Amino acid sequence: MTTAVTHRAIPAESVPAETDLTSGRKAAISRDDLLVAALRLIGPHRSVSSLSLREVSREAGIAPNSFYRQFRDIDELAVALIDLAGQSLRKIVGAARHRATTDHSIVRGSVEAFVEQVRADDKLLHVLLREGTVGSDAFKRAVDRELMFFEEELRIDLVRLYAADNVALYEPALVAKAITRLVFAMGATAMDSPPEKDAELIDQMTQMVRMILAGARAVGRAESRRSGQ
Repeated sequence: MTTAVTHRAIPAESVPAETDLTSGRKAAISRDDLLVAALRLIGPHRSVSSLSLREVSREAGIAPNSFYRQFRDIDELAVALIDLAGQSLRKIVGAARHRATTDHSIVRGSVEAFVEQVRADDKLLHVLLREGTVGSDAFKRAVDRELMFFEEELRIDLVRLYAADNVALYEPALVAKAITRLVFAMGATAMDSPPEKDAELIDQMTQMVRMILAGARAVGRAESRRSGQ
């Protein structure tokens, strides 16, 4: 299995902040401190959408009013987490794609990197996978925006790969969307399945993606023949 190097956009431990000795609360705090505090509170059975502003503030060691110096509300903090999750995962999966030389190795390597990251207890990735289905409309829009970034990067890679082989790929943007949505839907399922199911899941996801690509190539060839008549 391809080994994915975990990239975290924020440190595992919050940056120490100045503390008000009279109250025990931190006198100064950064956005990253609050994001790290929120990540400590969420888990496999708790999404960021269930967090309260007071809860995050208490975990970060600040007064609730100090929260507003960094974020407008808890929704803005959650959207920031989703954005960080998307940036982190795009780097991991993008590196796997760029190491590949054929569509088969791109598919397998990307799927393996994705599933491995799901198993790496990467709370940022779990935020990205869960909030698109259980979060508020703002969270869902943020997740959708991240998925569109994935789709565009995958579209560019597919066009490059198939152009080099002089193969017509029908509607590469739609192909990239189908692949991205499939992988993320199955990734959300993977979080709730035991790790021993990973090999089977990777095989299934890889075959599904290859089926999408095979269909797009077949339609592309048909369209090329039709336009050439």
